[in-house]
Amino acid sequence: MNPEPLRIEPTFSPRIWGARSLAPLYPEKSDLAEPLGEAWLTGLSCRIASGPFKGKTLREAWREMPAAWRGTQAAAGGDFPLLVKFIFPTDKLSIQVHPDDAYAEAHEKAAGGRGKTEMWHVVSAEPNAQVLVGLKPGVDKQAFLEALEKHTLESLFQAFPVRAGDTIFVPAGTPHTIGSGMIVFEVQEYSDLTYRVYDYGRVDAQGKPRELHLDKALEVIHFGATAARKTSRLSLPAEDFERSLLAACRYFAAEQWEPGGPFVMQTDASHFDLLVSVSADGFLNARGFRFPCRRGDCWFLPANLGEYNFLPLEQPATLIRAYPPDLDALRGELQEAGHAKTVARDAVFD
Repeated sequence: MNPEPLRIEPTFSPRIWGARSLAPLYPEKSDLAEPLGEAWLTGLSCRIASGPFKGKTLREAWREMPAAWRGTQAAAGGDFPLLVKFIFPTDKLSIQVHPDDAYAEAHEKAAGGRGKTEMWHVVSAEPNAQVLVGLKPGVDKQAFLEALEKHTLESLFQAFPVRAGDTIFVPAGTPHTIGSGMIVFEVQEYSDLTYRVYDYGRVDAQGKPRELHLDKALEVIHFGATAARKTSRLSLPAEDFERSLLAACRYFAAEQWEPGGPFVMQTDASHFDLLVSVSADGFLNARGFRFPCRRGDCWFLPANLGEYNFLPLEQPATLIRAYPPDLDALRGELQEAGHAKTVARDAVFD
């Protein structure tokens, strides 16, 4: 089977805090009767829209595709490893936390047994937009419960004002919430395990409060320590365009590409790529194929695809590449670009 790029159709999820317009990423999703909060670009139920697996779900395609398409990092198969999505909040998300792999394996096998470490990249943000990520130093379980009882929980959090281009790494066990007035691109382990702690007294369309999961949340919150913070964008070697690392850990890596015109790239046999345009339409060309690419599209690029190129039709053009990394190889690229090991720690997390 000859490799070629696969476009993945997104699925859209209603959320109580979502938006009634997803423009400019998805202008067809405007004047919505029900607010949409998330566009899942690699949900297992998402459909493949091109190539030999056209019409199949991502789950089906992943199981059937050759190991060389998946890359050596995922050659053994298993479940698709990465979930990438856009988030469209017009209100605060609940205060929540995600378990790590060890807890999920022990207590959440029915839900996949996989924890959730994630990163957020801010695509756009209104003035005064912010996120709350991690607790302030010295906050223990007792202080957390007292603040929850008094509805003052937000005061215990580290607040990060955000603007377009910011990236925040959020390891499992870190309580957090995303505020309103922004569009966020999220890369994470493939998991939907969320323990909701506080939901601001909101009710759903039926007038019922959403379920809380306080007992589990208290078991997984890492009191007294947090690695959550804004990352430092680090340049990476590239020709004809600007390429930078946003964040990486053992589960995922994410890069931002800013082409000033056509550019050529090569896939790596160790991993597939997910390529998402966040600001420009264009054409993706590979192995004699020419695919129109719209902003908001997500493309699966097989590990053995080889050379491909992207022609942006608008400027400025921004793309995000996400993939399961070889961290040693990535650190080597950072060293090649002139970054010291101490600097690499600003974006690469063990």
